[in-house]
Amino acid sequence: MSSRDHAVAMQPESGDVGAALRADWAQFYRVCEGSRARRLFDCLRAPGIHAVTVLRFGQWAATQVAPLRWLLTPFYMVLNELIKILWGIDIPRSACIGPGFYIGHFSGIFVSAHAVIGRNCFISQGVTIGVGGSGDKRGVPVLGDNVYLGAGCKLFGRITLGNSVKVGANAVVHRSLAAGAKVAAPGFIYLGGTAPPDDSATKTEACILLASQHESGGEVRPSSRDEVSS
Repeated sequence: MSSRDHAVAMQPESGDVGAALRADWAQFYRVCEGSRARRLFDCLRAPGIHAVTVLRFGQWAATQVAPLRWLLTPFYMVLNELIKILWGIDIPRSACIGPGFYIGHFSGIFVSAHAVIGRNCFISQGVTIGVGGSGDKRGVPVLGDNVYLGAGCKLFGRITLGNSVKVGANAVVHRSLAAGAKVAAPGFIYLGGTAPPDDSATKTEACILLASQHESGGEVRPSSRDEVSS
């Protein structure tokens, strides 16, 4: 199987994509403040909403039968390029991202096509989740649920971030982090938790694991607006 076919095969079913998009929108709506009309207006104009909507559309298009997929894919590609140009957000549809995905701000955001991100994760501007390492250690990060990535932080290599990890602004993470760990800049300073060995699962294994964990549902609401702001 080619890498392109593998990427398509890794996408969720169309119904799951719709549920994920609704959870993404709900996450943005909860973070916004004011009346219902004001919150809806803020959602509609948020670059993060535009990016996740195009992402989910691309994932949905990848699940369709061949003729429809061939028709929709060029449309997705144009929209995705517009998101890159207008907002500086580059998240390929082949990335495995759970529902409730929140992008706090725009510009300078890059997520590898092979990255795995759990549900209810929050990322800020200037975040990179990229390929790193060499040989058996070469790979991309796998993030658990409820992970928070502060502005300007970078994640590289075959590493795993457990559930509820918080990465401070401008930190560079190149080692795995246990659930609940906190790290901060400059560089890589532990604020809490411990780092397990770098024994990240493959993308396929990680997506299957996340899917099994998500069957029970559940959502996390940010404790305050400041928690997702930079």
